[in-house]
Amino acid sequence: MTDLLNLLRENARLTNRQLADMLGMPEEAVAAEIAALEHRGVIRGYAAIINEELAESTEVEALIELRVTPKRDFGFDDIAKTIMMYDEVESISLMSGAYDLALTVKADSLKDVAMFVSQRLSAMEGVLSTATHFVLKRYKDKGIFIEDEEHDERSMVCP
Repeated sequence: MTDLLNLLRENARLTNRQLADMLGMPEEAVAAEIAALEHRGVIRGYAAIINEELAESTEVEALIELRVTPKRDFGFDDIAKTIMMYDEVESISLMSGAYDLALTVKADSLKDVAMFVSQRLSAMEGVLSTATHFVLKRYKDKGIFIEDEEHDERSMVCP
């Protein structure tokens, strides 16, 4: 299972035949394993990794750190479940360290992110503080290099 998942992480577009050849398994066994992983919820979906600059996207992405007060009997889960229902929220994770929750948020503009933080997050019961960091450029995402490396053919000259 681990080898199959690693191959799918690297390239989810591989066919069952290609996966079977790489894993030394029958194609039907690979198809059944993938179906079982999807049914059990191990595989939650498939997504393309996009170079937003080449796609000429104008969306703004921000990483938001939240410090929150966990609810009695629910811990952090209750507030995380509330926050994850907002369309702007791409991901949310419980963290160790200086803050409790890390959010990735996408919106049409800086103002939209600011409004989301000030009107929705900050106003939410249990939210103690927020810190917003805007993504300026993405170099690598989910193990994939976003931009091709440019090779400088000139040699280094030192005096």
